[in-house]
Amino acid sequence: MGGCDKPVTSAHLGGRVIGIDPGSRRFGIAVGVSGVASPLTVVQREKSLELTIERLAKLISEEEATAVVVGLPLHLDGSEGSSSKAARKFARTLANFVAVPVMLHDERLTTVTADRAMLDAGLRAEERRRHVDKIAAAIMLQSWIDAGANGDAI
Repeated sequence: MGGCDKPVTSAHLGGRVIGIDPGSRRFGIAVGVSGVASPLTVVQREKSLELTIERLAKLISEEEATAVVVGLPLHLDGSEGSSSKAARKFARTLANFVAVPVMLHDERLTTVTADRAMLDAGLRAEERRRHVDKIAAAIMLQSWIDAGANGDAI
């Protein structure tokens, strides 16, 4: 298949954009339609990265996505650490499995923001754990949309 090397623009908002918040155990998935991001699902990490990516590629195809935005976990000062490197590797590998552009977007504090919102809404710890990843993905994707939905595909 192979990704797309064209820049991604707000024109991609005419379709469905998938946001992915990659984690060590789970991947939060959100979908953006008409400029609004919503939590979609949580995908458990498989034993191998390739199996996980195949599962995500199938979901991206089923959702008829026009682009994919992967969260890039940066430190508060904007520097990158081991999680950032893992997210970049994941995004590059995913780009080889899907026929739509894949790009990265800053996901700083999205999990904290998602957890705090659910805590404020009165959700118990177990419920928050079940939903935090997909809500963090929606927050990250909405941030990308609000920033102009632009970026360079991997």
